[in-house]
Amino acid sequence: MQKSITKLYSAQQAREIDQRAQKELKITGFELMLKAAQAGIDSINKHYSAVQKIAVICGAGNNAGDGYLVAKLAKQAGYHIQVISVINPNRLSADAKLAKDDFIEAGGEISSNLGLINEPYDLIVDAILGTGVNRDVDDDFLSAINLINQQSIPVFSLDIPSGLNADTGNVMGAAVHAAHCLSFIVHKQGMYTGLAADYIGTLLFSDLGVSLGIVEKTESASHLVTNLALSKRNKSAHKGHFGHSLIVGGDYQYAGAIQLAAQAALNSGSGLVSVATRAQHAQSIHISCPELMGIVVEKASDIEAILNKFNVVVIGPGLGQNDWGKNLFNALINSGVAKILDADALNLLAKNPVYSDNWILTPHPGEAARLLNITTQDILQDRFQAVKNLQKKYGGICILKGAGTLIYDGNDITVNSTGNPGMASGGMGDVLAGLIGGLVAQKYSLHAAAVAGVFLHGLAADIAVKQAGERGLRASQVINNIQQVVN
Repeated sequence: MQKSITKLYSAQQAREIDQRAQKELKITGFELMLKAAQAGIDSINKHYSAVQKIAVICGAGNNAGDGYLVAKLAKQAGYHIQVISVINPNRLSADAKLAKDDFIEAGGEISSNLGLINEPYDLIVDAILGTGVNRDVDDDFLSAINLINQQSIPVFSLDIPSGLNADTGNVMGAAVHAAHCLSFIVHKQGMYTGLAADYIGTLLFSDLGVSLGIVEKTESASHLVTNLALSKRNKSAHKGHFGHSLIVGGDYQYAGAIQLAAQAALNSGSGLVSVATRAQHAQSIHISCPELMGIVVEKASDIEAILNKFNVVVIGPGLGQNDWGKNLFNALINSGVAKILDADALNLLAKNPVYSDNWILTPHPGEAARLLNITTQDILQDRFQAVKNLQKKYGGICILKGAGTLIYDGNDITVNSTGNPGMASGGMGDVLAGLIGGLVAQKYSLHAAAVAGVFLHGLAADIAVKQAGERGLRASQVINNIQQVVN
C-alpha cells in the first residue's frame, strides 16, 4: 500500500520549530514575521484582487505583528486600510511592537474602537489570537470575534482562525469563521479534525522558506493521509488469496445494516463474504446480492462451530442488544480471529470492557463516550486525547469517526482527509466496518486496513457527492463507488 502524508504538529512544536528556524537560518523573529506578511498580502492579491477596503483586526502577540505588517504592505499596495486593535497597542512587546511601529512609520493609523468592525469593508483580516489559545476567549477578544462573525463579507485569517485551538480543533468559546486561512511554517494538527472544518474555510499554506530539514528535527505529533493506493494484485491470483470475511449481525428489523456491511466487504475485494444472521435474513441475503452467502445463527454454538473458516469477523451492524446479539457477541469477543467492532458490538463492549490487540474499534463520538464512561462533549473537547484513551483501555486499532477521522494504533495518530457532510446519514458506519473487514481479509495489517478503509470510504463518498450532491446521500451510493476507489 502506498500513501502520501502531511506531517502535523502541535502549537508548542510549532513554536519550537519557529525558534530553530530563526537560529539555523540566522534571521530574527521580525524578519520571519515580514515573510509571513508578504505571504499574506500575496494570498490576498491572489484570492481577493477585486477588494479595495480592508479591515485588519489585530490582537496580541506575534499574530498581531503579522497583521500590522500585512496592513503596511496592503497600504503600500494601494488598498484602503483600517486597523483596529483589540488591546491597547502600547501593550505590545518584542517583535509585535516592532511590527506595530513599522506600520505607524509607514503612515498607518490604529483605532481601538471595535464598533468600526461594523463599517462596510470588502475584506476582514483576522490577526487577533493565533495558535496560542488554550482557554475560552473573553472580554474584548470575544466581542471582536462575535462582531467579525456578524459581518456578511469574507474573512482572511492569518495562521489560524482566532479562537480555534491549534492542538484539538475545538472552539474556545468562540472562533472566527474564515473564508480563507493562511497557515505558516508547519501544519497544525487541530486544523484538520473536529469542529475546525466549520471555521477554517479554504486552507492555504506557506513554509516561509523554512526547509523540511529544519522542521523534521521535531518529531510530528500526528499525520494527515492525503492520498492512498492499494497494492496491485498478481496476475495469477485466485479468490483464496483474498480471504473470507464473516459479517455478524442483522437481528429482526435490522437486516439493512448487515447487508450494507457485507456488500462493502465484497466491493472492497474480499475473496468471499458470508453473513451470519437470523434465519429469515440468511435465507434472503442473496436476493439483492447473489455473491453473498447466508449462514443461519440462532445461538452462540452455531457461530463457534464455523469460526475457523474465516480470516476476519465484522460484528455489530444490526446486532442489537437483546439476548441474541449478546450471546453472539460473547461467543466472538474472546475468539482468536481478527475482528472489527462497530455499532451495538461497541455498546456491548462498553458494558463489559475487554482488552485485545487483535481488533479494530470504530466508534463515533457518542459510542466513544460510552466506551470511556464520559460525555460526548468530553470526547469533542480533545479528540486526539480521546482516541489515545480508547486505545489504552481497549487495545488494538481505534478509529474515532467524525470530520477528520482519527486512527490510533498506540504509536501514531493518523488524520483522514477525505469525506464530507453528506455522510451524516444512517448506514455509513456499517459500510465502513464492512470495507475495513474486507481489507483485513485481503491480508492487510489491522492498522493498514483501518487507515485505508477510512480514507477510501471518505473518497467513495466524495465521488458520490460529485454525482448527486451532499443532501440525501445514502450509504448504498457510497458502496457503489467502493470498487472504483479500491482500484
